[in-house]
Amino acid sequence: MSDPSTASIVSTPAAHPTESAAPAAGQPQSNEKPRGLLGDAWRDLRRKPLFWISVTLIVIFLLMAAFPSLFAPGDPVNGSLTNSLKKPSADGWFGYDVQGRDVYARTIYGARASIIVAVLSVLGTLLVGGAMGIIAGYRGGWVDGLLSRIADVFFGLPFVLGAIVILTTFNGSGSGNSKAQIMSLVIASLVVLSWPVVMRLMRSSVLSTKEADYIVAARALGAGTGRIILKHLLPNCLAPLLVYGTIMVGSFIGAEATLSFLGVGLKSPVVSWGIMISGGKDFIRVAPGLVFFPAAFLVTAVLSFVMLGEAVREALDPKLR
Repeated sequence: MSDPSTASIVSTPAAHPTESAAPAAGQPQSNEKPRGLLGDAWRDLRRKPLFWISVTLIVIFLLMAAFPSLFAPGDPVNGSLTNSLKKPSADGWFGYDVQGRDVYARTIYGARASIIVAVLSVLGTLLVGGAMGIIAGYRGGWVDGLLSRIADVFFGLPFVLGAIVILTTFNGSGSGNSKAQIMSLVIASLVVLSWPVVMRLMRSSVLSTKEADYIVAARALGAGTGRIILKHLLPNCLAPLLVYGTIMVGSFIGAEATLSFLGVGLKSPVVSWGIMISGGKDFIRVAPGLVFFPAAFLVTAVLSFVMLGEAVREALDPKLR
């Protein structure tokens, strides 16, 4: 394998030392610079309508999470019992829940907790799993064997069961945790149960890259382990992690909603789509909007990140073009 930074440079012997390299007559001269992997991927992504649809939806959800008051000026926490289970109207577009709270405002504000938990969980998973994978793949030997066996132990834990055990232990009823503590516990449980997958991806990428010519040349020139990993290995092993991380954001949004629905994830006073679905399931016959609206936003957010991940995967994989 050659160095990706020089893969586009092709040298051909000239027919004569003084022969000009000008293009043949009638052929326009191309000033286009050679593109790398990311340049080709971006050129391919720009032509995909699915990419722009998913990016537009993701930007909307991110704006909802960052500035929810721009979309819903109502109060998502406090309500009036006089509005209990009122139908959708001009005052409350999605109606009101059993406590008289505006369902539309709660749906908009619910994006913040769900997206923050998902994004921070993905970043933590990529950092922990990526670091473990680089160490295991680059060092090899007993280090690789030890880290791989530790990953197998965590990989064998059922995700939902493991999350329930962790969260009921530290976030059970009567724990009195604050909003930040509740979200931190959910993020920690997702990271602990998900890092082995990222570790395996990074390890396999490092194993297939560490014996490349440019890595061997850098090692022969006296480059240290840290420089080889940061300057050569890491940039050339990030593509699969980028794809998996994008898809994993959508998966973690769904995982957080599942745990909150089961009563072991985020809890009041935090507002999230999973909590809203859990609270509205008992009134689905008299007020189906209590479940439908947050579920619709949840499904749309998950599909947006999954579609973006699929588009990025197809753009980064030359075999799928």
